[in-house]
Amino acid sequence: MILKLKRTPGIYLVGFMGSGKSTVGRALAEELGWNFVDLDEEIEREQGSSIASIFDQRGEAEFRLLETDALRRCVRTVQSGHPRVISLGGGAFLEHENLDLVSNNGVSVWLDCPLPVIERRIAVFTHRPLARDPNHLRHLYEVRREGYARADYRIETDDEEAAATVARILALPLF
Repeated sequence: MILKLKRTPGIYLVGFMGSGKSTVGRALAEELGWNFVDLDEEIEREQGSSIASIFDQRGEAEFRLLETDALRRCVRTVQSGHPRVISLGGGAFLEHENLDLVSNNGVSVWLDCPLPVIERRIAVFTHRPLARDPNHLRHLYEVRREGYARADYRIETDDEEAAATVARILALPLF
């Protein structure tokens, strides 16, 4: 295992909504014997409200503050030596403070999934506030790619099984 992970055992999965971060994160954590945290699920639990409701009632700016607070708490756990695989929301890694927290406290892995696959995956869901307008979704996908490219590693994903993506992550020069 690389020294960075020994000091701060956190693997942060980043990428666009619907790229498989939660599914892959759970499978990766199970394979490693680490705990898994889905940052969006943490926020929903703490706030007693869905992400969509937070966006609708308080706005995106307030949601981003809640997201950073939740990430800080996760990072403190990692800093204390408790290994975590953490799935970040689609916009979390793009915030400067969050990027610093992740970069200084573990390793980030970008799950780079093609837009047509993402569109197919999220088409049945109405709980994603930033996916309500297909044109906005496509624009957001293109704009965010540059931010995701700052991750330590990039794994191209498709409609493959989570186990295949996990195997590709485990093959990275981390372990």
